[in-house]
Amino acid sequence: MAKSLSGDLQGGYRPTDWRAAQRAPEGELDLHSLGSALWAKRLLILALTLGVMGLAFIVTSAIAPRYTAETRVLIEQRDNPFLRPDADTSTERTAVDIEAVTSQVQLIQSRDLALDVIRQLKLTEKPEFDPVLRSGSPLRVLMSLVGIGRDPMSMTPEERVLRSYYERLKAFAVDRSRVITIEFDSEDPALAAQIANTIAETYLRRQQEAKQGRNRSAGQYLAREIESLRSKVAEAEGKVEEFRGGTSLLVGNNGTTLANQQLGDFNAQVAAVRGQKADSEGKAKLIRETLKSGKPIEFNDIVNSELIRRLSEQRVGLHAQLAEQSSTLLDLHPRIKELRAQIGNLEQQMRQEAERIARSLENEATMAASRLESMVAGLDQLKKTASATNSQDVQLRALERDAKSQRDLLESYLGRYREATARDSIEATSADARVISRAVVSSTPSWPKKTPTVLVAGLIVLVLTIGFILTAKLLDSGSDSRPVVVTRAPTLARAPTPARIGIVASFRNWMNKRQQPVDYTPVVEPSMTQRRPPQPAPAAAVSVPPVALPSGSIETLAQELRASGEEGRRITVMGTSPGIGSAAAAISLARNLSRQAKVVLVDLALGSPHLAAIAADPAAPGIADLVRGTASFGQILTRDRNFPIHLVLAGTAGLDSGAILASHRLTTTLEALARAYDHVVIAAGPLAETSVERLAALAPRAVLIAPDLDHPLTVAARERILNAGFVAVTVLVAGPQTGSDTIQRAA
Repeated sequence: MAKSLSGDLQGGYRPTDWRAAQRAPEGELDLHSLGSALWAKRLLILALTLGVMGLAFIVTSAIAPRYTAETRVLIEQRDNPFLRPDADTSTERTAVDIEAVTSQVQLIQSRDLALDVIRQLKLTEKPEFDPVLRSGSPLRVLMSLVGIGRDPMSMTPEERVLRSYYERLKAFAVDRSRVITIEFDSEDPALAAQIANTIAETYLRRQQEAKQGRNRSAGQYLAREIESLRSKVAEAEGKVEEFRGGTSLLVGNNGTTLANQQLGDFNAQVAAVRGQKADSEGKAKLIRETLKSGKPIEFNDIVNSELIRRLSEQRVGLHAQLAEQSSTLLDLHPRIKELRAQIGNLEQQMRQEAERIARSLENEATMAASRLESMVAGLDQLKKTASATNSQDVQLRALERDAKSQRDLLESYLGRYREATARDSIEATSADARVISRAVVSSTPSWPKKTPTVLVAGLIVLVLTIGFILTAKLLDSGSDSRPVVVTRAPTLARAPTPARIGIVASFRNWMNKRQQPVDYTPVVEPSMTQRRPPQPAPAAAVSVPPVALPSGSIETLAQELRASGEEGRRITVMGTSPGIGSAAAAISLARNLSRQAKVVLVDLALGSPHLAAIAADPAAPGIADLVRGTASFGQILTRDRNFPIHLVLAGTAGLDSGAILASHRLTTTLEALARAYDHVVIAAGPLAETSVERLAALAPRAVLIAPDLDHPLTVAARERILNAGFVAVTVLVAGPQTGSDTIQRAA
């Protein structure tokens, strides 16, 4: 290849100035220069930071400290169930919701409560709360003069103290609880605790007073209603008695009218007489049937008769004598006959007595029947009288109901009035809150915080100072339009044969033949003369403006690839013919890119691989072994012996190049390499031995090594590359001394 290319392969270009080698490419930040600018201004940064920190310390020390006292109040229902009204003792109290807690916070911050606390503690006499009582600051006076601040003398003393009071008061509800925190700031820690506790006590007292006021208002209302109800009850009861007296609807002992009560009593008597009649008739009939049948008479009414009892006793004695005499005498004996005659006489007397009792029962039944007839007639008369008074009784009951409702309402109002008057005292009412944490005197000031204030001030000044210095440096760098030139001296192992080396980005003649626009701009090749020393071949991309590029060849191409972003991360290097030096160009390009990025060089010239000559492990497996499956991804990676780049060799597996390029494993491998490295350079070898369409999908940026700009082989090769789908093509024109000899010298 040419002199510049061969020199680059032997050892690469060495920068004469290491600072120029580390300088960022055009369009990127130069972090080293920014760091140097900060280091040069380090004393200024340190002085400003320490000065502002000292000033912040002095200012915070001069400010009068404030102390914060905290009181906590729990909102809850605290009514004693034994002191509740009778109507509320059976009902449950509902829980306090978040809206109620927020309302209580507003009550604590109310103006009336604030004025009450100010009067109790006489805060209008304290200079801390009234700016008129203390000497005014010049800044405040100046602000009031220009109209920014309000003149304290234009406000009333209460307004001035209230303003200071609210500046120091904080009242808020604790999240997810019914606790209210009351914080108060003051220059006097004891006064801060006293004010916080007084606010809580005043709040509880005002709650009790509000409840007491409600009870007192309820008592006054009930008293007026009771007086009105008393007159209404007296009027209703008077109407009842007046109507009852006019209609003779007198009420008996059981609450019913006399007519209804008499009707009920008479009806009961009729039922009793009717039952007595039926009982007497039944007994008389049963006795007569027993007598006719000759059966023994064993009824209670007969047995209980005194005569029947004596006759029965005599009969029993005669039967005993008859039994005794029958044991010694015959039936025809006179004594036996006598005893039997006496027994028969006694039985005859008993039957006569039974008949008499039956006649007596029949007489009683007859008398009951006659009595029943008279009573039924009287009952009918009472029914007529009761039915005549029913309509009057309905009116009477309506008047009684009205009077009863008025009386019940009066009694309920009297009961509530007694309860309201009994609760009309501050001791009988309890506030719906209680203090769970009283404020104590604090010994640590809450404001100002000296240490955090000093640190924050120092940090802000440090950041601002660094920002100003970096901004000034960036503005100075942006105003300098001179290009950064890196001077490189090639070191040659032997003098190369003079050759013409150049870079072109397009073919003007080929464009004229095509007569259609393309995606690159033509560049005029610089003329070469014998008086000029040999220079490395310049490189140009298809997107550069139509001017000749400076010298630098591969290095210039490497800088362009870095600046092109994602498009320059995958590069395919090909030659128009075997021995043109495409492998050497790929090695040189990879080594130049590795100076500022991570680079991997992949050998896909499977027909004539050359990268093993520069590998640290020439026998390492390659891409063909990975595709075949005999090697893993980690095994195919090796290193360049002289440069910090990784190599992927062609490998030794027996597969043809078409099968390897079409393999899905190759695509996956190159995708993985593209994620791990900044640039992936593919040495594809001669164009005739390469599947150009497949390489366009793997690495869409092409570099073509050609013998001459206008050579027909170059024109055909470039047309084939563009038609294959490559996004850009860079043509390097090489001399005759490129090829395997250059690879050997680079190794």
